[in-house]
Amino acid sequence: MASSGLLLFLGCLASALLAGATKVHHHEFIVQETPVKRLCEEHNIITVNGQFPGPTLEVREGDTLVVNVVNQAQYNVTIHWHGIRQFRTGWADGPEFVTQCPIKPGGSYKYRFTIEGQEGTLWWHAHSSWLRATVYGALIIRPREDKPYPFDKPAREVPILLGEWWNANPVEVIREAQRTGGAPNVSDAFTVNGQPGDLYNCSRQDTTAISVKPGETALLRFINSALNHELFVSIASHKMTVVGVDASYTKPFVTSVLMIAPGQTTDVLVTMDQAPTRYYDMPGVYTTDFPANPPVQFDYTAQNVSQSLWQPIPATKLYKLRFGSVVQVVLQDTSIVTPENHPIHLHGYDFYILAEGFGNYDAEKDAAKFNLENPPQRNTVAVPVNGWAVIRFRADNPGVWLMHCHLDVHITWGLAMAFLVEDGYGELQSLEAPPVDLPMC
Repeated sequence: MASSGLLLFLGCLASALLAGATKVHHHEFIVQETPVKRLCEEHNIITVNGQFPGPTLEVREGDTLVVNVVNQAQYNVTIHWHGIRQFRTGWADGPEFVTQCPIKPGGSYKYRFTIEGQEGTLWWHAHSSWLRATVYGALIIRPREDKPYPFDKPAREVPILLGEWWNANPVEVIREAQRTGGAPNVSDAFTVNGQPGDLYNCSRQDTTAISVKPGETALLRFINSALNHELFVSIASHKMTVVGVDASYTKPFVTSVLMIAPGQTTDVLVTMDQAPTRYYDMPGVYTTDFPANPPVQFDYTAQNVSQSLWQPIPATKLYKLRFGSVVQVVLQDTSIVTPENHPIHLHGYDFYILAEGFGNYDAEKDAAKFNLENPPQRNTVAVPVNGWAVIRFRADNPGVWLMHCHLDVHITWGLAMAFLVEDGYGELQSLEAPPVDLPMC
């Protein structure tokens, strides 16, 4: 009887370990020049593995990604894993000349990191010059094997990458702007999964079609990979139920229009309940906001949030933070020439959006607007034109973390800064040693 009980216990333990098992996924990214035809013209563009967009990476929460990037192109390159917390693995974050020197032509670098506490849709992209125009792809994080989605499992899951296309070399576009001091030329078309759509095709082949069955519910994973445009998305005659933003589940809500800032991702459920036909995604310019997350334990209100936590380093835009401190950042838009929101992205962290508003931020009056119960959790916030946003995060991830506008033209003009988060106590609160193949400058 005792033996049977022991065997039953060991069997249950083995099943539990198997169900929660994690994996190590190995990939190789060959960055190379590839001929691609769009808008009736063929251009040599920079791709990963000859694909535009690049490969979709699919993992489960808790898995480890090992991606060997081999640069066979003519430009320096780095890869950023957008939205991944990179806990203690800042060397894998990817922004050029911030956490690593670029991978030079003919060189390689192996990115290795574990994805913990995140589920949903993120993405990866080049973080060098304007290579992000063509070097990007989806990163899908599903729950562990023994954990369901917090909504009914959809019949299908489809990543949808919204991008831009130039009938020119995007690197030369930004270089010309830097030489002249003017704004760079705008793109020639928006794209969906790398295709400009029926209005711009030559042979009715330049289009993206996703076949679904009537009555089927699909999880659409929208990614705004455009360089310089906020986009809105609608699906003709259909409603969308938003269930996640920036790989954070949110309180589901129904909408007919999404606003997605550059760098942001949005997961929606759509039931195909209309008559069979072609229904179009329609990108354009729009502004709105997302409701808050479901109620979460939010203990930051008891912390001392003050500028004393910030130690500016002279002659730089680098701020030193003590490990574990709670940081409140007021993002104020004072520009007079930009008609779009500023999508501010923070590397290495998710943050809470406490409040947003228009005009100049007033610390006394506007603090009353803070949502301290169920604030939205994001890695990118769209700061309103001539307005402000207040964010908070706990500095519990050591390393150097870039914060910048995800309109690439703006980061080119200097709209970027970085936080240097000091090590805490012991190995688990300290940045890992740099890998032996970290590129040299």
